[in-house]
Amino acid sequence: MSTTAPGPRLGLRANLAQFLLLVTVNALVGGMVGQEQTVLPLLADEEFHLTGYTFLLTYVLAFGITKAATNYFAGTLSDRYGRKPVLLIGWLIAIPVPLLLIWAPSWGWVVAANVLLGINQGLTWSTTVIMKIDLVGPRQRGLAMGFNEAAGYGAVAVTAVLAGYLASRYGLRPAPFLLGLSYAVIGLALSAFFIRETRNFAHLEAAQHTTTSPGTTGDADLTNRQIFTRTSLTEPALSSASQAGLVNNLNFGLSWGLFPILFATTGMSIARIGILVAVYPAVWGLGQIATGALSDRWGRKHLITAGMLTQAAALALIATGGTFAWWAAASALLGAGTAMVYPTLLAAIGDVAHPLWRARAVGVYRLWRDSGYAAGAIVGGVVADLWGLRAAIWAAAAITVISGLVVAVRMYETHTPTPEPTTPTPGQTAN
Repeated sequence: MSTTAPGPRLGLRANLAQFLLLVTVNALVGGMVGQEQTVLPLLADEEFHLTGYTFLLTYVLAFGITKAATNYFAGTLSDRYGRKPVLLIGWLIAIPVPLLLIWAPSWGWVVAANVLLGINQGLTWSTTVIMKIDLVGPRQRGLAMGFNEAAGYGAVAVTAVLAGYLASRYGLRPAPFLLGLSYAVIGLALSAFFIRETRNFAHLEAAQHTTTSPGTTGDADLTNRQIFTRTSLTEPALSSASQAGLVNNLNFGLSWGLFPILFATTGMSIARIGILVAVYPAVWGLGQIATGALSDRWGRKHLITAGMLTQAAALALIATGGTFAWWAAASALLGAGTAMVYPTLLAAIGDVAHPLWRARAVGVYRLWRDSGYAAGAIVGGVVADLWGLRAAIWAAAAITVISGLVVAVRMYETHTPTPEPTTPTPGQTAN
């Protein structure tokens, strides 16, 4: 007697094992960034003796440009060839990154390492996002994105603290970057042997697809150019999310390059700077589990608007601060504002885009969002060179206020909460 294997089922509970594996893989992806957060600005100053904030931020610029571009191609390639091959290629590209950072004889090697890191992050992080959206279906999309981003940015925070500790105890090289090498090897092994392809789940959802939210489009057959135009400019929710994501990561890119230097101006130890650097992504990471789920219950728009304005207030506090306690509180507030925004924007993209081109829409959104790293490097570096570190942070606060107002005026609510499915009692028919 032959049996037929059950087909794919949408939902978090039905796919919990694969979902948790993808959460673990994304934590390793985030850790690849965390190895640099505390150490690289100090390495630039103490070992390479760089002068001028713009030159210092070249590594953030290189990372942002390559990650942004790779995000777009990750979505397109995962629709064409499947999610898992893209994930594997991303991990293979990660392996040289910590080795280049360990052996770098000049700053150009560090920039080259960050080009590879940007490609790695664009391929792996984008793909884990797409795979989780594939698995869970529409009802718990916000929760899924909360777990995904919590794992990634939680790992950024933990690794930043660990790297700061290792740097203070054993020196800036090589110890902190051995963490990244171990993450890359483990991530590649998990992805190769345990992660399964999820593109068939997107096809299943497409077969079941109905227009359930105000902006969800039923157009399944769009060209790449049409998808790019809708996500970037013409569709109000998609384009509002794209600009908010860009400004959010402008803040993150600026914090990556300038916050450690600002904190160091007070004579603070490397270990304490590592803790301050970690507070922002730690609160951001953990908070997303709650905010992603809340966006499934409350909707997306108002959470995004409030999150952008909270970030602006936090940046103003950082610009005016000067003590460990003040900066820790302000960094926590910045993390809370980012947590309100980050998974909610991804969930909104998933709400609006049709399942058959959702991966490409996510890629376009992440193209714009991660262009924010480059924008943060340029804005932060130029303004800091002209008017000082604190002026650069004030400039980011003003840009963030404007972004929040754009969301408030232009974006519509993309998600209508759906009730929990119920099991019919005997004699009843499920609706």
